[in-house]
Amino acid sequence: MAIGRKSNVVADGTNNISLDEKREPRRDSPEETGVHGYDVEKAGQTGRRMSRLGGPTTIGLAESDSDSVASVGKQMEQEASNAIKYRTCSWQKTAALLFSEYICLAIMSFPYSYSLLGLVPGLIVTVAVAGLVLYTSLIVWEFCLRHPEIRDVCDLGQMLYYGWRWVWYATAVMFLLNNTFIQGLHVLTGAKYLNTMTDGAVCTVGFSAVMAVISWICSLPRTFDTLSKLATLSAFFTFVSVMLAAVFAGIQEHPKGYNTGGTSGKLVGEPLVYAGTPSSTTFVAGMNAFLNISYTFIGQITLPSFIAEMKEPKDFGKALWTVTIAEVIVFSLVGAVVYNYTGSQYNTSPAFGSLGNELHLKVSFSFMIPTLIFLGVLYASVSARFIFFRIFEGTRHKGNHTVVGWASWAGILAITWIVAFIIAEVIPFFSDLLSLMSSLFDSFFGFIFWGTAYMRMRKADYGPGWVTKRGIRGLIGFSFNVFIILIGLYMLTAGTYATIQSIIDNYHSGIVGGVFTCKSNAL
Repeated sequence: MAIGRKSNVVADGTNNISLDEKREPRRDSPEETGVHGYDVEKAGQTGRRMSRLGGPTTIGLAESDSDSVASVGKQMEQEASNAIKYRTCSWQKTAALLFSEYICLAIMSFPYSYSLLGLVPGLIVTVAVAGLVLYTSLIVWEFCLRHPEIRDVCDLGQMLYYGWRWVWYATAVMFLLNNTFIQGLHVLTGAKYLNTMTDGAVCTVGFSAVMAVISWICSLPRTFDTLSKLATLSAFFTFVSVMLAAVFAGIQEHPKGYNTGGTSGKLVGEPLVYAGTPSSTTFVAGMNAFLNISYTFIGQITLPSFIAEMKEPKDFGKALWTVTIAEVIVFSLVGAVVYNYTGSQYNTSPAFGSLGNELHLKVSFSFMIPTLIFLGVLYASVSARFIFFRIFEGTRHKGNHTVVGWASWAGILAITWIVAFIIAEVIPFFSDLLSLMSSLFDSFFGFIFWGTAYMRMRKADYGPGWVTKRGIRGLIGFSFNVFIILIGLYMLTAGTYATIQSIIDNYHSGIVGGVFTCKSNAL
């Protein structure tokens, strides 16, 4: 059965079951959602073999391996006459989007994470998480190549879990919340930057509002092709920023707060660098460090949206491998170098606050301005695109310049930035906000979804009993992906508990003045 064709039959390899006869009231019709044949993994040519991590193929999608390419070509033909075209990204432009997503401000949480985990465990966690995210991202890519009609992770989620309507809604809620929390993180950090540069000249709430308005204006372009040009600039300046921070940390005489005692009395002595995990690290602190590292790597939630706008989705792997290699090198290098010179006592998150020379702090932090704005803009665009496409699918407003189209686009973006502003004021802790996003959303979008996707696709390829049919490869693949799902469940439960406890502890310690406070949050 070809996906994309209207049919009320799903093949499972042995029996044909009419959707009208089985659970129809709880499923959406293809006409309602635009995604045809949800139980697609059962529709494949089960006699065909496919490499688990090799070049993805299109079996399971249609009656021939060329149908995926044909489907992409058809989509491009359909929008050829539109003023606004969406499938326009090359793999290089997609790589730029990925670089801007991953080479970001969250890198500066690595020194703090290493100070809690210890240098060696921190580096091991960095490489391990990078490997897991690469593996699961390849699964996302393979799934999207099989089903080029997928527009975003919500389509994928409903397709993955047998077409149940509630899965689509649950995925949509998590998708929008995740993106809006990331926007909130950048509103918070933008206010932190403005306070640092001006020595708290304006109320923090005011700076947050300014940041939200600027970001809303920069979010207005409607295609990723346009944003990819800004993404390249953002990634470059972020790289310069973190490299400067690492160099400044190495040449400074002492880190900020050196031998002052501080409010906790811990800012004393020479910087202490631990190879192993310090005995003072609690479960809550260690879990937050792990979640901070995981958040920086995990970005699979946007991959279906990026792939959906590529001219040649089969080239996505080039962008993915390029970015992953760069991530591991940059994250490990910056985290290790800054931690080595600031130690466990003087580390802050983000690590710019550990720089003892005020000029060095402001110079390195200033190079982060494009990313402070752009990355929030990128996630706002992904959210707005998701809502906008659902409202205007099949109308002239989607692909042409109309007053209704542009007004709606601007209005959707405005709502996301207002909610982001509120989040930034309610959870004004950089590290804890990263951890909360990681535990609540990355557990699903980083691990649970993709372990499930692997099993669905292999069952499609090899039929019932695929685990034993493939021999040792089947057993290893099954066991490893169960392990991936368990990692996600652990992050969701233990991670959420640790993050909430950390937020409570930070409020009790008086680090910030409270919600919607005017108290400066400068580094």
